[in-house]
Amino acid sequence: MKRFVWSELSADERRAALARPRRRRDGEVSAIVRRIFDEVEAEGEAAVRRWSLALDKRAPQRLELTPNLVAAARAAVTSEDIAALDLAVANVRRFHEATKPASRDIEIQAGVRCRREWRAIGACGLYIPGGSAPLFSTLIMLAEPARVAGVRERIALTPPGAGEAPHPMMIAAAAACGLDALWLVGGAQAIAALSFGAGLPRAEKIFGPGNAYVTEAKRYAASLAGGPVIDVPAGPSELMVIADDAANARIVAADLLSQAEHDPDAQVILVATSETIVNAVAAELAKQTPSLPRAEIAQASLAQARLIRARDAAEAAEIANAYAPEHLSLQIAAPQALVPRLDNAGAVFVGAWSAETFGDYICGPSHVLPTDGAARAWSGVSVASFMKSFTVQEMNDIGARALAPGAARLARLEGLEAHARAADARLQ
Repeated sequence: MKRFVWSELSADERRAALARPRRRRDGEVSAIVRRIFDEVEAEGEAAVRRWSLALDKRAPQRLELTPNLVAAARAAVTSEDIAALDLAVANVRRFHEATKPASRDIEIQAGVRCRREWRAIGACGLYIPGGSAPLFSTLIMLAEPARVAGVRERIALTPPGAGEAPHPMMIAAAAACGLDALWLVGGAQAIAALSFGAGLPRAEKIFGPGNAYVTEAKRYAASLAGGPVIDVPAGPSELMVIADDAANARIVAADLLSQAEHDPDAQVILVATSETIVNAVAAELAKQTPSLPRAEIAQASLAQARLIRARDAAEAAEIANAYAPEHLSLQIAAPQALVPRLDNAGAVFVGAWSAETFGDYICGPSHVLPTDGAARAWSGVSVASFMKSFTVQEMNDIGARALAPGAARLARLEGLEAHARAADARLQ
């Protein structure tokens, strides 16, 4: 773990201190992704199958969620597991139903009415990571808001893993969210398949986090002419914790490790206002890490961790805004007072009781959030992410006659005479 004192760093050193792991935009990753897309575009389903066999040792498969399969999956876990799953689904549904955009009608002036209409996107690809950990929580965080939005075709796909079938909780979660099938295919070839409709239905928008290859594949898919759009740049996990001497070092370390265990490319950063809390958290990380089942992954992530000293909470907020973290935890004496100073974050967790883990699983908002600094301009996935809108503009004769002279004048100032004459025609 690298240590820094923010006030002692130059501008270049500050950028270096907040740099993401290089592998996230590795040239070799980009080259492989481009090759996969080129082959899938040229050969279709055959290329997807070939890459799946090479990388996952299994051909893509559509797994129908039959009543017997779902019943067997639910029987393979405990009643407590199912109760936790049902609570997560209910909370996610409740939050997104309450935040679903609604059409709104506005009278601009007499005889002029405008409204915004919202419609669900027709077909959405939902990528569920499943490599070293079966992230059925991500399935809930995508499939449920998509259902609330009214998406007609939810194409859920996940890497096949080592077993004959996905983890029982993946099947149970898919059924709880009303899906009728899971596609067992992963990696960049899965994103290419969704982009071109190669063996899978073609998606108009692709959702979900993933490793460096999946993230690059989504980025590349969005650059294709006529290709799908994507939800957010959602790569390996990030967590920044702002802490002062009021923080519990044990809890801060536990929160940092909760994200470090995701992926060697996950990045965790502590911004602390005293050397005392920096040292205490460092000691707790050393104490807690070895006992983790995924200790090797967490240690690889911690090798890229940052421990940054800030003068005070205000400077800590400046550091957070510069980094634009996926997750930001405020473990300071007065956390609510810091929220107005924050501009760039995927999700903010206020106070020591507000564990980022709750946001990952069970609180309600989707945990699919912008990474790699994208929170400067992107928001996390919401029910609105699965929808698009258009405006409806309606004028009667009174409204048209009131608007026409101004519209015609503005059009002629731009040198667009035909526009002006179309407005004038409403006066005749």
